[in-house]
Amino acid sequence: MSTAVIGESLPVSGNHPAALVRSCDTTSLPVCLSAQRFVKLHAVAAVVFLLVGGIGAILLGLTRWPAVHLLNAEWYYRVLTLHGLNMLIFWILNFEIAILYFAGTVLLNSRLFSKGLAWVGFLLMLAGALTVNVAIMQGRSDVLMTSYVPLKAAPSFYLGIILMAVGALIGVINYFGTLYIAKRDRTYTGSVPLVVFGATAAAIIAVVTLLHGAIVMIPTFLWSMGLVESVDPSWYRITWWGLGHMSQQVNVCAMVSVWYLLGTLTTGSRPLNQAVCRGAFVLYILFINLASAHHLLVDPGVGAGWKIWNTSYAMYLAVLASMIHGFTVPASVEVAMRKKGHDRGLFGWLFAAPWSNPGFSGFFLSLVIFGFGGGITGVVLGTQQINIMAHNTLRIPGHFHVTVVGGTTLAFMALTYYVVPLLFQKEFYAKALCRIQPYIFGLGITLAALGMSFAGSYGVPRRHWDVEFTGSLFSTGFDSGAHVMLGILGIGAVIAFIGLMLYIGLVVAAVFFGRSNAGRAMEPWHEEAPAAGPALPEGEAEHRVPGTVALVIVFLLTFAVYYFANWKWLSDVWEVR
Repeated sequence: MSTAVIGESLPVSGNHPAALVRSCDTTSLPVCLSAQRFVKLHAVAAVVFLLVGGIGAILLGLTRWPAVHLLNAEWYYRVLTLHGLNMLIFWILNFEIAILYFAGTVLLNSRLFSKGLAWVGFLLMLAGALTVNVAIMQGRSDVLMTSYVPLKAAPSFYLGIILMAVGALIGVINYFGTLYIAKRDRTYTGSVPLVVFGATAAAIIAVVTLLHGAIVMIPTFLWSMGLVESVDPSWYRITWWGLGHMSQQVNVCAMVSVWYLLGTLTTGSRPLNQAVCRGAFVLYILFINLASAHHLLVDPGVGAGWKIWNTSYAMYLAVLASMIHGFTVPASVEVAMRKKGHDRGLFGWLFAAPWSNPGFSGFFLSLVIFGFGGGITGVVLGTQQINIMAHNTLRIPGHFHVTVVGGTTLAFMALTYYVVPLLFQKEFYAKALCRIQPYIFGLGITLAALGMSFAGSYGVPRRHWDVEFTGSLFSTGFDSGAHVMLGILGIGAVIAFIGLMLYIGLVVAAVFFGRSNAGRAMEPWHEEAPAAGPALPEGEAEHRVPGTVALVIVFLLTFAVYYFANWKWLSDVWEVR
């Protein structure tokens, strides 16, 4: 395994009391037992909230599908609120805290800063999530995830979000404390591994995100209690997106860190240029929060100069960071596979990759879906003129379902196939089902997102319960194409739900009933494919990435076609009379 990415494979060091650490039987990395406990707790909580959010997802998908139209209006908005908060906040934040504890201790050969802080953070996050879910199911908080003022939820709804945010902030502080201990005790040499660097970038953005949450949620909570007369809707909306959009950029940093980690675990790859990769993470820290402007481009209270700066300059610096990672990750895999002798043709390395390993297939599908789906649609929707037409249509959920679900969630699923054997020390049942699960989920979420995006292009509204309530934004009714796309959305939702339930069932069976692998290495997910030729000498394949260059060219051509097609669509809508 590459030490540059995941840290050195060292024996247990003297920095740990013997009773508080074990040596991983597969990687030989020291595992802090306190950190391991909280990685497990947060991971289990994450999967539970993923289940809740997933049930909401299938109900919503079957409601937006006109042929089924499952829920009535009241329950549609209730379930939409439940789905958004559990999927975008509770599932992902819990998993990300688990990643921080893993990166800060295992990859740095360090102990956890404070077990007490870890308990407080976990319990606050758990209490907050449960409080919010109860408030939603009581029918007093049908305000969607954004909870835009003047919509008012029950006080417990806001209180739960505040508790969740404070708990997550405590987890981040605990992570920073762990970094301090590792630096103080010199548990590593040189720079921190790239995965830890990426996790730290995520943690820094998380602090800014959670502070925005406190700024916006505390006065809203007081307003719901009757202690504050009113909250300005424009102020709330602008400030809320400092929480809403930046929280997804925490996901991006964590997701990219997982890409690098899984690339190393599955193929032995390492980044081609550490400095460039780290610089890309810094670009996220500096500019990704400004990309939240694309949610505010239709707001009259925001000046044109601010909109132009954010969408025409700052956002593209964040996009540059994603493009750097989108090149270096597959390029590092290509170099690793070519070095092993899989050097035949343009894509011989890709065909020989360990596609039967769910850790690899999940992360690579995450990379492709995020890049082609989320990256392209995100840049286009961040263009002010196009945004004006598309913002309140189903295209926006189509975009963030390929970023947050097809990207982040699928990457976290892929990581789970290593977390359970290495940290829970349990083996998965039904390996064949594990191997197909990423493909099922990836196919389903791609179809669902495509259905949303193209239905939105027909003018289907973003949040309305009934697709026929008023017709298209540009005509008196939807044509058959919109109904076809909504049907694709529903079919995709069903397939994705099958993949989700398969994942949850496999994880639960392994964690609670799986065969222990304590004292021995985890069972390998795949056998190395026979090389087409001899392994290349060290350095010979270092910069031979023609396959990745070809993939990048395909990506850029796809982006150009989609971007200019949107301008053509815009010109058709706004005909010059």
